[in-house]
Amino acid sequence: MVVQAWLEPGSACDLHFTGDPAPARLALEGAVPGIDVIVQKTAERRRRLIVADMDSTMITVECIDELADYAGIKPQIAEVTERAMRGELDFEDALKSRVALLKGLPEMVIGQCLAERVKIMPGAVALVRTVRAHGGCAVLVSGGFTRFAEPVGEEIGFDRVIANRLGIKGGMLDGTVEGVIVGAAAKKQALLSALAERDWPTADALAVGDGANDIPMIEAAGLGVAYHAKPKTRAAAGAGVTHGDLTTILYAMGYPKSEWVAV
Repeated sequence: MVVQAWLEPGSACDLHFTGDPAPARLALEGAVPGIDVIVQKTAERRRRLIVADMDSTMITVECIDELADYAGIKPQIAEVTERAMRGELDFEDALKSRVALLKGLPEMVIGQCLAERVKIMPGAVALVRTVRAHGGCAVLVSGGFTRFAEPVGEEIGFDRVIANRLGIKGGMLDGTVEGVIVGAAAKKQALLSALAERDWPTADALAVGDGANDIPMIEAAGLGVAYHAKPKTRAAAGAGVTHGDLTTILYAMGYPKSEWVAV
């Protein structure tokens, strides 16, 4: 038996049923054009930990591609970014090669790019601040760069930000990434560490991202969400958002608009 209940009239509807969720997901996803369907256990839906990717997930752009535009090499960089996000290239090698091409770019361009190009994804602030207001925790873990991730994380309201650090010497990018690269393994570890620090079960974690380097953390979470994602990422995730914005995840977590933190 299926019981229907509107979570938000006209926007989000719960369909409660018993049985195996896997065939239900296969049957429901794509059944209604333009509608996102997320199948999960009702008891686990209000997850306390969100671990999120930044580029093309919490913000609308890929920062390295936008930096490359200021250097006049966006097409070359963007092609490599796309292939890396599809899982066709090793992420760490691809990052090093792209950053090397930015050598000599003035450091001041980072701030200019942040101000002119970086836009917060619709629903990001409501998602993060609502979860935190209800006792949760949010971690932004990015294969991008701290000079973007830290101000983005602060603006959205994340508890913690983890990202790569661009090498800079004499006011210029030196073409390197400092320290250990934040890649797929580091993203997964960030999720596991955040759970362990709070002694929360895996079921409490929701991971959201769009690229192949997000797959390990998506697979490690209680619910992994592929957000307007590449095909390989969509195939690995337990849920996908392909039509709505990030507030779709709030609905999936059982939050009607009346419980969202106003933004």
